[in-house]
Amino acid sequence: MKSREVHLVARPTGEPAPSDFRMVTTDVPDPGSGQLLVRNDWISVDPYMRNRMNDVKSYIPPFRLDAPMDGGAVGTVVASGVPGIEVGATVLHDLGWREYALLQAGQARVVDTTLAPAETYLGPLGIPGLTAYVGLKEIAPVRPGDVVFISGAAGAVGLAACRVARHFGAAKIIGSAGGPEKARRLVEEFGYDTAIDYRAGSLGKRLREAAPDGIDVYFDNVGGDHLQAAIGSMHDFGRIALCGAVAGYNAETPPPGPKNLALAVVRRLSLRGFIVTDHGDLAPEYAALAADWVRDGSLRVPTTVLTGIDTAVDAFLGLLRGANTGKMLVSLNAEAN
Repeated sequence: MKSREVHLVARPTGEPAPSDFRMVTTDVPDPGSGQLLVRNDWISVDPYMRNRMNDVKSYIPPFRLDAPMDGGAVGTVVASGVPGIEVGATVLHDLGWREYALLQAGQARVVDTTLAPAETYLGPLGIPGLTAYVGLKEIAPVRPGDVVFISGAAGAVGLAACRVARHFGAAKIIGSAGGPEKARRLVEEFGYDTAIDYRAGSLGKRLREAAPDGIDVYFDNVGGDHLQAAIGSMHDFGRIALCGAVAGYNAETPPPGPKNLALAVVRRLSLRGFIVTDHGDLAPEYAALAADWVRDGSLRVPTTVLTGIDTAVDAFLGLLRGANTGKMLVSLNAEAN
């Protein structure tokens, strides 16, 4: 059996280019005892992967050059040497960016596709949803009556964060996204009270108009001008969850910090970064809530889907440019759609 997989062959400077990647065809071995062979049906591309392309020490090792990349995936077991995991089971694992994955038993978790479609476990029922929950429960807790601002609001984490903020009693939820169509959908389809098109004029001014009395909590997926605008509108003792800074991921030199950071002292703000994998203890709690939200339709994270392993790089580059609404996925199996 043959499998195609995507390798990183050069470390990008600035925005990644297609030439930084290569498609490689490999032989797929049969699984031995304690192993699974999985046909990947869905693979995830995510903003954090951009930082893994840099050869720098971080919370997760960088991608190796001339080797397959990895990331979240859901697939179907086609051969099993693991008691209790049968051929045909759907499993979640981290060996994406390839058509077939050979996994050790501990690398895969069987998921329930009667609860939700398989791809949902890469979005609202997976790490993006848990990230939103951790950020707004533990890092920058939302309290009843709070005004909450979320950047990257039309992405997988941002859309889940809106539902989580509502769960904790937010009185008003403001989302920022790029373009009038995304901004419209945030309010009309995805539960936000107000939306800001960050491409339409001064972000700080637009946020002050959306929240003239200020904000209590900011969930930061973007950094840069969004973080500066949020600091400028925070109430005293406001809370900021620093989840990501995608605005600077392709920067060739370190972007400048917020010009108004001194306000964090004056207003006694809390700014706290976090990594979701440090908070696995909250996963069962979130999973129970999210399962109910998926069933009742109150947690909806749409997908932007490209088809075929050949499109994986395009999907990733599009994600960094904001081409997605909701979760960006690559479908590898037409029968899974």
